[in-house]
Amino acid sequence: MAKQRVLVVTQHFWPENFRINDIVEGFLAEGLEVDVLCGLPNYPKGEWFDGYGPQGPFEEFYRTAQVFRTKEWPRRGNTSLNIFLNYVSWPLYAAGALHRLPGGYDAVFCFNTSPVLMCWPAIRYARKHHVPFTNYVLDLWPENLYSVLPVQNRALRAVAQSVSDWLYKRCDRLIAMSAPLALRLQQRTGKPAEQVAVIPQYCEDFYAVPCPDEALQARFAGRFNLVFTGTFTPAQSLETVIHAVGLARQQTDVDLHLLLVGDGMSRAALEQLVQREDAAGYVTFYGSVPATDVPRFTTLADALIVSLSDSPDLGLTVPGKVASYMAAGKPVLASMDGAGHEAVAQAGGLASPACDVPALADNLLRLCRMNEAERAGMGGQIRRYYKTHYRRAEILRRLKDFTLNGTV
Repeated sequence: MAKQRVLVVTQHFWPENFRINDIVEGFLAEGLEVDVLCGLPNYPKGEWFDGYGPQGPFEEFYRTAQVFRTKEWPRRGNTSLNIFLNYVSWPLYAAGALHRLPGGYDAVFCFNTSPVLMCWPAIRYARKHHVPFTNYVLDLWPENLYSVLPVQNRALRAVAQSVSDWLYKRCDRLIAMSAPLALRLQQRTGKPAEQVAVIPQYCEDFYAVPCPDEALQARFAGRFNLVFTGTFTPAQSLETVIHAVGLARQQTDVDLHLLLVGDGMSRAALEQLVQREDAAGYVTFYGSVPATDVPRFTTLADALIVSLSDSPDLGLTVPGKVASYMAAGKPVLASMDGAGHEAVAQAGGLASPACDVPALADNLLRLCRMNEAERAGMGGQIRRYYKTHYRRAEILRRLKDFTLNGTV
C-alpha cells in the first residue's frame, strides 16, 4: 500500500524556529510522505540565515521531507514597509512556484501564522488538483495584522477584512487553537462545526526535559528570575511586563530580574524603554537562541511569563509558548485576556488581565512571597495539566486525522 502524501505550505520553516518543523517530523514518523513549500529563512531580524540568500538554495531536504523554497522580500529591520512587502511577496512567489511540486498529494496542510495570505498558494494548488486543504489558523486576520501594523485607514481595513474572509471561506477545513476562535471562524465563514476543529498547539518533547546550565546559573544566581522566551512584537505587550517588574521591585526586597530571551521588531523600542526607566540593572536582553536551547532558560527560571496586548481578538488564541512553559513545570504568569488567560488559570498558574500593570505586579509579589516548596507545588500542578491537555503524540494524531480524513 502506497504511503499517503501531504503537501505542507508555510512561509516560515526550518532553520527558523517554528513548531511546523516538529509537525513535519511528526507526520514523517507517522509514515506520511511530506513535501514542504516555504520561503527563505530571515525571521525574525529580516537578515538571511547563513547559507541562504536571494539565490537560494531553493531545494533541499529536512529529514526525509523534500523542501521547495521560494523567494520573498526580507523583513530588513522590521520596518512597517518591509513587513508589508514580506507579507505580500511570499504568497506571490509561492503561487508562481506551484509548478515545481511533484504532485500526487492526498492532502494540503498550511501552518498559517501571519500573514493570512500564505494560505493562498495552498488554496490554489488544492483546488486545481482536487485535494482537501486544511488551514491551521495560528493568527486570526485581519485582527492580528492590526496588532503589528497600525492600519487606521478605513478603506485598507475593509480590504484586509474582505480578503481574509475570502481566503478562510475557501479552505476545506479549518483548525482553531481554542473554542472561541473556532466559533469566530464559523461565524465568519458559515462553515459547519465539523469543518472547524479545535486542536491546541502542543510543544516538542524536549521542553519537558530539565537542562541545567552552570554558566547561566552562575551569571544570574541570587536573583528571582522571571523569564520570557519568544518574539518581541507589539502583540506581546512586553512593556507591560517591564513596568510590572519595576512596580513589584518597589514593594519587595527580593531581587526580581526579568530575562528576555528572543528578538523581534519591538526590541529597539523595549531597549529604549528600559533606558528611560533606568531598568537596565534588572532587565536583561539575552537575544535569540535555538528552540532546543530554550530549556536552559526555563530550567533557570523561578517563574515564566506570557503576555499579550489587550486587543479583544488576541484573546481568542492561546500562544504556543503556553504549552512549552507548562511542560517545564515552573510557575507560569499570564498577562492576557480570553482563552490564554483561562488556560493558565485552569492549570494553576497566576493570570491577570492584559496590559494591567498593577495586577501583574501583584501576582509577581505573590510568587516572590512563596517559599520554594510552594512554587515547586505550583509548577508540578501546571505540568500535570500539560500532560492532560497538550500531549504531543495525541495532538499530532489529531492533526494528521483531520488533515487526511476530516475527523478528530
